[in-house]
Amino acid sequence: MTVSPTRAKILAPRLSTYIACCIIVLLVLAAIAGPWISPHDPDQVELTQRLRAPDATFLLGTDHLGRDILSRLIAGTRVSLGSVAITLVVILGLGITIGGISGFIGGRVDQIIMRITDVFLTFPTLVLALFMIGMLGTGLVNVIIAIALSHWAWYARIVRGIVLSQLLVLATLDIGHMMLHVSGLSFLGLGVTPPTAEWGVMISDARQFVWTAPMLIFWPGFALFIAVMAFNILGDALRDRLDPHLRAEHCH
Repeated sequence: MTVSPTRAKILAPRLSTYIACCIIVLLVLAAIAGPWISPHDPDQVELTQRLRAPDATFLLGTDHLGRDILSRLIAGTRVSLGSVAITLVVILGLGITIGGISGFIGGRVDQIIMRITDVFLTFPTLVLALFMIGMLGTGLVNVIIAIALSHWAWYARIVRGIVLSQLLVLATLDIGHMMLHVSGLSFLGLGVTPPTAEWGVMISDARQFVWTAPMLIFWPGFALFIAVMAFNILGDALRDRLDPHLRAEHCH
């Protein structure tokens, strides 16, 4: 049975969206059930088991301190998704409130608010987040605050001019971006700090073993890649479904 080119174009995005949704569901389940499904304590140091190859006891092997890599990946899922979820709540709260006030009141208030958002939009979000962390100090709580303060302006400007359904698309696409920020700042030692299991921390810890034990850096990097890709694909699918202009193009 052959599939027409037109039908193939329709089925391919749907398949990728289904796969992305399945990955996201698995990540959420891992974050929620992490303490119960982790085969080992993610922070337990056992130097006699350091740099152990994958086997029946340690499915993905152990790191340089003898900690189970799989358990740390699962624990890192909770940290990454949890921090991003809290950050999104803060950003949406600021963006919807400030953008709504700006669009509703208008006039001089609208001009002042939009000029303030323009100042925030002038700087790259990562640079602005680094500046905020420099002022607030390191740590996961300060990372969440810094990312929220560096992203709110985008949402405020969009809320001012579009409906909330399209705001959902922006938020979904931005989840991957925020996950990279959290892991990147943790990698630099500015966010989550060892021994807490977080993907950026795991990548940072594995740098010195990149040539002798490359899988230590591969697994957290791969987990971050898959998570970001899944949320980006889901965001693209939501955009295609909620944007009437794109739907019209697909119909033609």
